[in-house]
Amino acid sequence: MTRMALPRRSAKREVGFTLIETVFALTLLAVVAAGVMPLALVAVRATENQGHLAARTTEYAQDKLEQLMALSYGDAVTDTRTFPSADLGGSGLAVGGSDNPNAPVALYVDYLDINGNLVDDANDGGTDWFYKRVWEVEIPAGRANIKQITVTATVRVASQGGAGDLPRSTVSALKTEPF
Repeated sequence: MTRMALPRRSAKREVGFTLIETVFALTLLAVVAAGVMPLALVAVRATENQGHLAARTTEYAQDKLEQLMALSYGDAVTDTRTFPSADLGGSGLAVGGSDNPNAPVALYVDYLDINGNLVDDANDGGTDWFYKRVWEVEIPAGRANIKQITVTATVRVASQGGAGDLPRSTVSALKTEPF
């Protein structure tokens, strides 16, 4: 009987990765990760500016709108630039103002700090404010006994050095007489 010779297996088997291959793969991964890190920083800045700050501007615009809506239709003297509102010295719901933050009209603008607290910045032209709210009261064309109140809130500077447009929110409502 003849024996068939089986092929001999090599004594040296190639199973798994060598230490050099593993180090090379990890080095390549680290280089790619370092290249992507600036994108993560941009994403964090954009999220802060367009997420958190945009939500805050909307909240502050809505707060001002609610304060104005609480006034009576014919009120033309209440100062809503203070909280609580003062009985005299303001514009109340008198027709006027502007909803353009770049062109605020006296008596139709107030300023908030970074925490949302009112600051007296209108008189000294300082930069203690972080949020600016401007509002406009108008009577829509062809409408009697209706006032449209529009409030725009914006941020003075972007957070964390973020680039792009500053967050801005505009809200509007109609108020009718006798309410």
